[in-house]
Amino acid sequence: MTIAAEIARLAAVESFCPTAAILAETGFPTLARARVFDSRRPSVDLLDPGEEYTPVLSLFTRRSQSPRRGAGQGSVARNGSTILEVVAELAVAAKDEDGAEFVDAMAGSDPKARIVLSALCAQVRYVLTQGPTGAIFRRIVMAIESIDEEGFAVPELGLRWQRTTMLFDCQIPDDEFSPAGGLPMPAATIAALLPENSYARATLDNMAAQFAASAPLPVIDTIAFEVKQAGVSGQAGTAAAVEPPFADIED
Repeated sequence: MTIAAEIARLAAVESFCPTAAILAETGFPTLARARVFDSRRPSVDLLDPGEEYTPVLSLFTRRSQSPRRGAGQGSVARNGSTILEVVAELAVAAKDEDGAEFVDAMAGSDPKARIVLSALCAQVRYVLTQGPTGAIFRRIVMAIESIDEEGFAVPELGLRWQRTTMLFDCQIPDDEFSPAGGLPMPAATIAALLPENSYARATLDNMAAQFAASAPLPVIDTIAFEVKQAGVSGQAGTAAAVEPPFADIED
């Protein structure tokens, strides 16, 4: 996974669950409110016990790529892309064969619940593509090529769940590393724009500590050539070693 792909997902987390909304306990842009989970499923203790179901969002990075910009480019000049996976569901507490509770999507074909799930998915699309809280996401994502939605069902058995997986195919910059260490660009720029007390900022600060500064590359000696008449080359070597030495070339 590229760092830029991780940044895109973390920026989406901040977009769906703004730090300002958490502190104010109001102003969340989706029905999931603060129940937005990064790279993990929700746990039973985080569900609303007084409701029939709890709208939740879980975000994952399904894939990232870094192809060359063209056949004439070297190994460093690359474009980036990632598929952001957003799982929107109406979560309930279920029990396995041993009686242990776990979180699952609400089962059944409840038309009212389906409308709620559709509204949640529409809010997800709005936040990332147009909504004001999604501005930080759009700073890292240059374009969303496509948005696919996959339902969770086994039609052959007549089984359906209130869960939709949304796949956002995004164009993003590639990582640009620096010998000075720290996060590569554009991750460093996005990290500076995130609220200091946000989950995304804390995660990136921890990540930045993993990139130590590297020793500078050694300086290569200047090479000089003595060219004889008729274009036949003679001596070759460092500037001082060529006879007669080239006064205007230094090591």
